Amino acid sequence: MNIKSRDSKYLKGACMKYNLLEKTKVSELVNALKKKYRVVGPKEKENLFVYGDIEDAGEIRLEHKPPILSLKKYYLPQEEQLLAFKFKEVKAVPVEVKKENLVIFGAHTCDITGIICLDHASSIEPRDSNFHKRKKNVLIIGIECLRPCDEHATCVTMDTHNPKGGFDLMLTDAGNNYIVQVNSTEGENLINEYKFLFKESDAKSEDGLIKMRQEKEKWPRSLKVKTDDLKKTVDSGLKHKEWESVKARCVSCGNCTNVCPTCYCFDIKDDVDLNLNNGTRSRVWDSCQLKEFAEVAGGENFRKDRKSRQQHRLLRKFSFSVEKYNRFFCTGCGRCTRACMAKISLYETMNNLVKE
Repeated sequence: MNIKSRDSKYLKGACMKYNLLEKTKVSELVNALKKKYRVVGPKEKENLFVYGDIEDAGEIRLEHKPPILSLKKYYLPQEEQLLAFKFKEVKAVPVEVKKENLVIFGAHTCDITGIICLDHASSIEPRDSNFHKRKKNVLIIGIECLRPCDEHATCVTMDTHNPKGGFDLMLTDAGNNYIVQVNSTEGENLINEYKFLFKESDAKSEDGLIKMRQEKEKWPRSLKVKTDDLKKTVDSGLKHKEWESVKARCVSCGNCTNVCPTCYCFDIKDDVDLNLNNGTRSRVWDSCQLKEFAEVAGGENFRKDRKSRQQHRLLRKFSFSVEKYNRFFCTGCGRCTRACMAKISLYETMNNLVKE
């Protein structure tokens, strides 16, 4: 699957540009950004990581496993007011998206790919204008992984282990420095604005970057199926006995979809004030793994058993999205496996389908 570079912000026709940032100056860069932007990034929470507001530059953890929730929450909030209405006036007013200049600092390439997927899904009609208003005001400074996060990561198979686009600047560890890859005009503007922190890269650093990315192709693959065969594996495996094992274990908690960086299903709810005069309409995250998700009037349910719901989840990642957007909607982050209460593993499920 081809991953498109950052929309119109990509430096089309230009040679790829690189700079160097000394590791000792990362905190200085973060503090400089905080004077102008809201800065969020990976932080420690007990023995896990979360994306959160950076109050102090020392909070950022550039070496981290994927945070519990992905970057999706900054583009599609878990609960978002869409309308405010008044009964007496029979009037509904759209709730404007608050304009906020945001810098996401330290995102992995798999999470950046998740935003690219959501961009595709939100661009078809009816277009999600709220998503795009937020995206317009977000700058992404990524961090490139130099090793797989853990045994659950399938980023090599999904081809999300190397930067392919969707970011403004990408940091790659090069000893005492980070090599900074510039991928957009906004990224180049950041370099120019804080040029006292950066220096020009050299041929040795850039050659080292190329070799390092070539070595990453040798990372172990959790998925024992070729990337091009993923769709065929799911499409042809719907009657395999592996699904009975998945069905027996799944508790329909919805954790897998809640943590997924590319799931965008939502429900609509109305809240009415006690005076019965005013109210709001909001959208909230929903999950196709919940029994009531596919229930319609009359009690009919299109996916009433756990087997069909789990099959639907994988079809959404490896089949339907290919047909509709020409790309997989699994980024290989491994969150669904880590979050599953029943220890259902995406890569084990796929590998068992291949065995059968």
